[in-house]
Amino acid sequence: MTIRRTLLASFVATGLGLAVATPAQAQTTMRISISIAQNSHQGVAIDTFAREVERRTGGRYKIQTFYSGSLGGERESIEAVQLGTQELTFSSTGPVPNFVPEARILDIPFLFTDKAHARRVLDGAPGQDMLNKFDSKGFKALAWGENGVRHMTNSKRAVNGPDDLKGLKMRTMENPVHVAAYKGFGIITTPMAFPEVFTALQQGTVDGQENPLSVIMAAKFDQVQKHLTLTGHVYSPAIFLMNKAAFDKLPAADKTAFIESAKEAVKANRARVDEDDAKGVSELRSKGMQVIENVDKTRFVNALTQVNSDFEKQFGKANIDAIRNFK
Repeated sequence: MTIRRTLLASFVATGLGLAVATPAQAQTTMRISISIAQNSHQGVAIDTFAREVERRTGGRYKIQTFYSGSLGGERESIEAVQLGTQELTFSSTGPVPNFVPEARILDIPFLFTDKAHARRVLDGAPGQDMLNKFDSKGFKALAWGENGVRHMTNSKRAVNGPDDLKGLKMRTMENPVHVAAYKGFGIITTPMAFPEVFTALQQGTVDGQENPLSVIMAAKFDQVQKHLTLTGHVYSPAIFLMNKAAFDKLPAADKTAFIESAKEAVKANRARVDEDDAKGVSELRSKGMQVIENVDKTRFVNALTQVNSDFEKQFGKANIDAIRNFK
């Protein structure tokens, strides 16, 4: 009996060991992508997210990271997440209004006073309410990140005021608000996915583009652009998006882990944007770009009077003012 009990105990212990080991070893792999280089504010975001998810879930989830548009541009990646052929992406809000029209309001030029104001809005009730708008479109929006404050570059001439923009062929994001605003400046707009932009600038298909300093540096646009003006015309949010069905399948604790991982990643993402903004002008000047720092933004705002009137009709003046005046 003693031998039988010993063998039985050994068998049970072994069985329990297998039962414990199997779930611990099971690992679900998911993919997340960005359209720019790994050494960037967006690369920092998804690298931090991947590391945090793995840590917070005891290694049960592995997030594979893809950079430089290797899984497609932002719009393609968002489509893939919506369809469920890709689990996650981190994207600027450029193409987002094509999927969640309510998000268009965030891309209005000169809507935010500065980054601090934008972060308060996105982290506060307005931003959280907007995240909820994604649920019905096939997404779980985990958190708002940051792409940065957008500035204009071109290869033709120095831009000191809005009149200097007239007639320039500029790549724009695939975003109806941006396109409408830039046409208001007299720009010849050319919507284009980000992975195509460097070649288009190099070949002269377009004269210029507009992006945050972080993106301009990561994409090495200094190699194909001569002039940079710190217009600060649009604050560009970014967002962690996950396929809604994939998120809904997660146990409650893992849902929390994914959301908290995204929030931690946003901290790293914003810190890198601040770092890039602090050193960006001097770095780009050292690489040969001619930079105009002191811009009379009032002139640019006034040039968009008619466009802003159209935006007020489209979004509601009260809704725009609520964001502009958010404390």
